[in-house]
Amino acid sequence: MLVGYARPSLRDQSPETQLDALKEAGCEKIFVETLTGAQRDRPQLRSAFGEFRQGDTLVIWKLDRLARSVRQLTKTIAELQQRQVSLRILALDLSSGVTSEDMVFRFFAAVAEFDRELALERSSKGLAVAKALGRRGGRKPAMGPSDISRAKRLLMDANVTVEEVAKQMGVQPSTLYRHIPGGRSSLAHVSDG
Repeated sequence: MLVGYARPSLRDQSPETQLDALKEAGCEKIFVETLTGAQRDRPQLRSAFGEFRQGDTLVIWKLDRLARSVRQLTKTIAELQQRQVSLRILALDLSSGVTSEDMVFRFFAAVAEFDRELALERSSKGLAVAKALGRRGGRKPAMGPSDISRAKRLLMDANVTVEEVAKQMGVQPSTLYRHIPGGRSSLAHVSDG
């Protein structure tokens, strides 16, 4: 019997794509988690394990829908093997119907994609938490408002070169030009007006 399993992700809260693929694959039963993968407990997967009989196949959309870590994945696959239940991954067309060399290659590709998807989910979650706390991503600007004002005052002195001002500020001349577009010539217009 083909038993399907679907789980929403942080980035894709709706498992509709997974469900469509599982139905198209001919799954007789489909178990769907209602919570995202942030929860380690997977009650629907436990229910699916309760239904398995020797020779059944667990069908999933992608490997990252089955587990939240490599450790959890290894444990789940070991349990499937112990119960003599096959695993079929639809997104990679990975099943027992391919050559063993091709299967190994595809499985490693699936594990690599699994790791990448987990990293993306962790990154998305971290960015969401930072945003909720009012933090912005990226590195801090090399020069703050007070640094820019000081650099402008220094540049008003025609005897001081841009390179000297940059050195005093601890930045490159290109950084000065980025923060003060037009450099010294833009300051002459300000003081004239």
